[in-house]
Amino acid sequence: MKPLIKVLIPAFNEEDSIAKVIKEIPKLVDEIIVINNNSTDDTVKKAINAGATVLTETKKGYGFACLKGIHYIKNQINKPSIVVFLDGDYSDFPEQLHEIIKPILEENIDFVVGARVKNLRERGSMTPQQIFGNWLATFLMKLIYGSKFTDLGPFRAIKYDKLLALEMKDKTYGWTIEMQLKVLKQKMSYKEISVKYRNRIGVSKVSGTFKGSIFAGAKILGWIFKYSFK
Repeated sequence: MKPLIKVLIPAFNEEDSIAKVIKEIPKLVDEIIVINNNSTDDTVKKAINAGATVLTETKKGYGFACLKGIHYIKNQINKPSIVVFLDGDYSDFPEQLHEIIKPILEENIDFVVGARVKNLRERGSMTPQQIFGNWLATFLMKLIYGSKFTDLGPFRAIKYDKLLALEMKDKTYGWTIEMQLKVLKQKMSYKEISVKYRNRIGVSKVSGTFKGSIFAGAKILGWIFKYSFK
């Protein structure tokens, strides 16, 4: 039976990239859902014109946007078998969705992360603070939880029922690390797939600012140590 696949794309001021992302998502996807997170440009218009469903979340934060998308799916009659998360800045390669979902379809894996490995990354696509933050977070997860994760990449796929079981809570920068920690704690099966990564279109709202980098780092470490004492 053909799997029902939904893609969630949080977006804040991505008018120059969002249509490119949507148009390069493989046709096997049943619905592309863009969550507009207080954009002040033409993100909404361009996403709609490219064929996406557009939701609006006025509370600012990556996690708030993702939770809005999950709530929307929960209220649909036909539930997906797989939910894919993808950024709207065109730094990921949407056509690699085939590779991201393959372990779920062929190996019955619960959760897959696209790992932005060095040899597939475009120069400058990840800032030094991102690279260090990813290394530190995955090192601590390995040390504390025996994890095999090497990246907190935003391009990821998960079985819908497993996503609900995670009971995601984080509203801002800690979304990706919370998901991976809960996968580990609930002993779900997981796998990383090496993916290409390029310089994003526009300026990052997190790693592109000093404040964003500090807040993101604090959130990531907070989630790791919070779970280490549970």
